[in-house]
Amino acid sequence: MADTTYANLQASLGRSSTLQEQLSSGKQISRPSDNPIGANDIMQLKAERVATAQYIRNAENGVSWLDTADNAIQLSSAALRQARDLTVRGGNAALGQPGRDAIAAELRGVRESMVELANTQYLGRPVFGGTTDGPVAFDATGAYVGSPTGTVERRIGAESVVRVDVDGRAAFGDGPDSVIARIDAVIADLATGQPVDGRLAELDDSLDRLLGAASDVGARTNRIENLKLKAEDAAITLRSSQSQIEDVDLPKTILELQLQSTAYQAALGATARVLQPTLLDFLR
Repeated sequence: MADTTYANLQASLGRSSTLQEQLSSGKQISRPSDNPIGANDIMQLKAERVATAQYIRNAENGVSWLDTADNAIQLSSAALRQARDLTVRGGNAALGQPGRDAIAAELRGVRESMVELANTQYLGRPVFGGTTDGPVAFDATGAYVGSPTGTVERRIGAESVVRVDVDGRAAFGDGPDSVIARIDAVIADLATGQPVDGRLAELDDSLDRLLGAASDVGARTNRIENLKLKAEDAAITLRSSQSQIEDVDLPKTILELQLQSTAYQAALGATARVLQPTLLDFLR
């Protein structure tokens, strides 16, 4: 009877210890043996939360890439409009050679700005150069030197991968069709006294390319932001699901601990009254 009583008291004390551990840790599952199925669910939820957090970081990085490219495209469009205005002024038949030379000098400044914008970098990488490991997407002559096939992508979901760089050839052109080469052609015509009116269509074509690239960047930015919102919502849901399985219900656990403590104290008192060994018991 004594052994049974002591075993029951020890079990009661163990339950109290378990409740105390849950209160101190705030978790009702501290080890797999507490709830094997629940522990497995928690491990899966934690893995999904880690992946979702990475998706959110990827989305933030991707938006930064696209924002950098969009800003460069907008500035390039403004510079190209300035070059077009200068070309229109240079086509004035009444303009003498000194005036044409002055316009050509302004166009050279626009050209240099265009080269710098085409080589815009984010974290040391050219946003218009693809996966190139070089520092620039275009050389000083306006030739494309970026990666011809590689693209920079970011995974924003289990099934969602979005390109975050911009093909420099699609935005600025390449070879004789590049915006830089076309500005060079206008400068050359102004220097030799040739008419430049025919170059306006080429500049307009380059401007259309930049506007098309800007539209594409905007569409991809919107997609990434939508995927980011989806990932953030999923992160909240996963955290709530994990909390329901893992976290303790504080009011309920406190009440259970109080009841268990009361029951343990009552059992101790009852045992002390029922089992009262004397010296005679030990002498027997």
